[in-house]
Amino acid sequence: MRLGGKVAIVTGTSPNIGGGIAEGLAAEGAALLCVDSRAENARDCAHAITGNGGRSLACTCDVTDESQVSGAVAKAKEAFGGVDVLVNSAAFFNRKGVLDMPFDEWQKQLAVILGGAFLFTKHVARLMIEQGRGGSIINIISTAGHQGEPRNIAYCTGKSGLLNFTRSAAMELVSHRIRVNSLTPTATDPSESLARAARWGRKPPSDVTRVVQAFEPFRSRVAMQKLPGPSDYARAAIFLASEDAGMITGMDLRVDGGAIAQYWAWDPSRKEV
Repeated sequence: MRLGGKVAIVTGTSPNIGGGIAEGLAAEGAALLCVDSRAENARDCAHAITGNGGRSLACTCDVTDESQVSGAVAKAKEAFGGVDVLVNSAAFFNRKGVLDMPFDEWQKQLAVILGGAFLFTKHVARLMIEQGRGGSIINIISTAGHQGEPRNIAYCTGKSGLLNFTRSAAMELVSHRIRVNSLTPTATDPSESLARAARWGRKPPSDVTRVVQAFEPFRSRVAMQKLPGPSDYARAAIFLASEDAGMITGMDLRVDGGAIAQYWAWDPSRKEV
């Protein structure tokens, strides 16, 4: 197993991206602290991992509260002996634009996306330095952090800020053998997340068909004509967390089906004449 003996913290462990990454890291041998502000997300993710023979604990935590963050890191140290991998995935959507978003909502969204990553990186990096064995920190971005999306101002700003946060932290921590990278997902095929939620005992949404159909325009417009799932992001995170990426730091790994590289005027769903 590529992460055997390692300990990982993943923040934002819903059945979607964070939960998929957490399960993927555990399948490669890592012990997991599953962190989420919603107790059921942390609990269900941890139960899924332990039910599959892994080691995991749930931790309900507000990532913007420094005392709760330091407590979460201490919990991982006490339970598993330290931390080797951190995945900053906590985020939430609030689709409003610069003209109509209240300032307090702007502050709350940036506090989770940027503030949460800052606080967990700060406390985990301090522990990694104390341990003296290096480590890997992975920040989850979004294609919305690379491109201008209207009426999603705080999310786009927070995710783009994480890109340079990653580079700055990478340069600061490199002498401690702590590698800091980012991973960029895009619009994500909902089928895997829906299946994971069902496996966790969640009731399916009443409008499953509508949820799946809502992603069809994204699929048809991306170069690969296929959307990634959380397991695709998990494989990328495993690589970045492993010794296979031992000489990689300050990099953004895009798992986006070619979305960012794609020429804006090209429609991949139309056959070339």
